[in-house]
Order: sequence, then structure tokens, then C-alpha cells
Amino acid sequence: MKKTPSPTSSLFAVAWLLGASTWSGSCLAADEVTWPGFLGPQRDGWVEHFQPPAEWPKSLDKLWQVEVGSGYGSPLVANDRVYQHAREGDNEVLRCLELATGKPIWKQTHAVPFQASSGGERHGNGPKSSPILADGRIFTLSSLGEISAWDAESGKLLWRRDYRKRFPQNHPNWGASTSPIVDGDRLVAHVGNDDEGALIALDVNTGEEIWSQGNDGAAYSSPLAVEIHGVRQIVDWNHRALVGVDRESGVALWEFPFAQYTSNQNMPTPTFHNGQIILGGENRGIYCLQPELRDGKWSVKERWFQKDVALDMSTAVINADLLFGFSHYKKGQLFCLDTANGEVLWRGPGRTGDNVAFLSIREHVVALLDKGQLQVIEATDGGLEEVAHYQVADSPTWAPPVLLTNAILIKDRTSLTLWSLE
Repeated sequence: MKKTPSPTSSLFAVAWLLGASTWSGSCLAADEVTWPGFLGPQRDGWVEHFQPPAEWPKSLDKLWQVEVGSGYGSPLVANDRVYQHAREGDNEVLRCLELATGKPIWKQTHAVPFQASSGGERHGNGPKSSPILADGRIFTLSSLGEISAWDAESGKLLWRRDYRKRFPQNHPNWGASTSPIVDGDRLVAHVGNDDEGALIALDVNTGEEIWSQGNDGAAYSSPLAVEIHGVRQIVDWNHRALVGVDRESGVALWEFPFAQYTSNQNMPTPTFHNGQIILGGENRGIYCLQPELRDGKWSVKERWFQKDVALDMSTAVINADLLFGFSHYKKGQLFCLDTANGEVLWRGPGRTGDNVAFLSIREHVVALLDKGQLQVIEATDGGLEEVAHYQVADSPTWAPPVLLTNAILIKDRTSLTLWSLE
């Protein structure tokens, strides 16, 4: 299990400004919490700064709620600010709010006339991608596949890249949903449509293309930046295969064919653990894959495969050596499996919902169900043990939550809410 530091100071300003009682305890100061994008700093869902309380509160206090528009993008947090990318009418909007109060600091609007294709209407017109923050810049991916860089302090547009001249439709059928990743001086994303596309790396300062790899169509999954056998690489699940690409050159290193077909979409983001990649697809079970490098040649070894649970849209998280996820079988059920051999250790009841967004904390997993319920469960292999649950929204909650030190940010259908965990 990853080591979690002891708590330090607290978000006293939030409670004070809203007339609530002073938050008790000692925890990390607001301006020290940074949540830069989808699944956090390492894109693994691990919340390093959170110390679980000895006793979870029976209910949560709503500190503030702000209408921000529709979409599934994760909130971002840095320097006492919250950033949210969403849609209002035909526009995509990037907002900057005060973390303590929810008061607006700036707002930028960009016309994105996207219309969801048949079958995707209930999910709205996006954006589905989560923005990412790095070195004072916020990078967004519109539902049409445009990549924009914004100054985090002022909201000024710094640059924009649009690949529609190269790919007439620069998004898969239901809109661009992959969340770009920043690794050092480059932003990496997969652009294109179902039939053709490319994994690209752009200079974060200028938006100039550093490299473009392959011609595979885009999927809804998001890339990872990891190190395997001493080689920094981008792991990307596209429309056709899971691939490993050299971060510096863009050269393809290895691949595992795992194509998207019929309605079985390539959606969850792979999980990286102990040099292995755990990959699950709709109606296709879960694989554990190990890229290997011998005599300068890469290959992929299948460590295990199981078909009893499968990942549809939810991305799983690791806690110790256990994988916690949400299978779409039996109309949705939580599960835990052993990452060493793929054995499913327990499954929760069916009919849980359509989607769950996970975070992993010390000895617990936080699960946000799409029905607006937040569950805290024990990170144990002995069965589903719920320690707390809260109703945090009255409308669907598909956007990933952000757990602060003593509070949690929840994005529902159109609003963003800060709930106190004290």
C-alpha cells in the first residue's frame, strides 16, 4: 500500500466564510492541495493528502453550490481555486472559482456546436473529457476534438490546435472523451475519429506538434504516462489496440490487439500497477498484461485473464494489491479482484447503476455512483463492507469527484458542489 503522510493543517476559511462551524482537526491547507486532472497527479485515483477520519460523519454539510453547465469533466484544484470545464447551450465554458466560496474569478466561453449522435443523447453534448492543469496552464479538449491551452491565472487563451483538416471528423461517434495528459514539456492526446486518427504530442508552450504516431482511430479511453523497464512511455488504448509509445520519439514499442467492435466500446482507462497493465473492456473481461524488453525487443505477456467481471465505462483503482472496479454485468456491481492472479474476491449486489467514479485512499475506496450516492467502502478482500454513504446530488453524477482534506467536490448534471466531510 502506498504511504499516506500524516495530516497537517486545515481549510478553516471555507467554514468561516460560510458561517459554518470551524472545521475541527488538523489537515492540509487549501493552498497546498493540487488536483491537476483526471484521477489526480499520477492518473491512478490515489489521494495522497487525505487522512481518513477515525469516525466518518453521519451526514455532510453543503458549503456552496454553483451552476456550471453540463458535462462529465473532473474539477481541477490548485492555489485555492477550482476550475470546471462544461457546456452552456452551444458553448463550452471554462470557469475559475474561489475554492472557499465558489465565487467566480473568471470565465471563458468557446463556441462548440457539437450534437451527440443517436444512442448518446442521454449523456448530453459534453464535454466528456477532463481538462488538465500543469505549470500554470489549463488544457481542454472539446467534444469536437479541439485542444486549447489557457492561462490559469487570467483565463487568457494561449493557443488552440484543431485537427479537423487532417481528420474531417476529429472525434469518435459520441464525441471526444479522452482526457489529455501532460508529461514534462509535452501534452499527449489521441485525436481523430473511429476509423482514423493519431496519438500526438504537442509542445505545452506553443502547441506545436512534436510527434505524431500511428493512424489508429480514437477511443474514449485516456492515455497514461508511465515508466516500464526504464523507458518513459505513453500507454494508449485506441480503437484497435493497447499500445506503448516512446515518450521522447513517438516510436511504437509494443502493442496488444484489443479492438473496439459493435457496441463494445473502448472506454475505461487502463490501470498500471507493478509494471503491469490491467485492461478491461465491455463484455470482454479483464486482462493483466506485462510488457517485456529482451535484447532490445519488446513483447507483451498475458499474465492472466478472467471473464467473470468486465469494465464498461468505469475506470478501476488499486488499493494495496487489490483492484476495485465496477462491472456492468448484472446491471452494475462493485467488485474486488486480486491483481496477482485475477481471482474475483467479491462482488456486490446487482442493479447498482450505470457508472461509478472511484478514488483510492488509505484502507478505503471512495465510490461515486451515477445516482448521486457517495459510498466509502473498506479496501478489503473479505467482501463489500460499507463504512459510510451520503446522497450528494439529485441528478446524475458521472464526473469524477475531487477529494480535498476535509471536503469533496461533486459535479452533477449542471452544478458543482463543495461538501464538508467534518
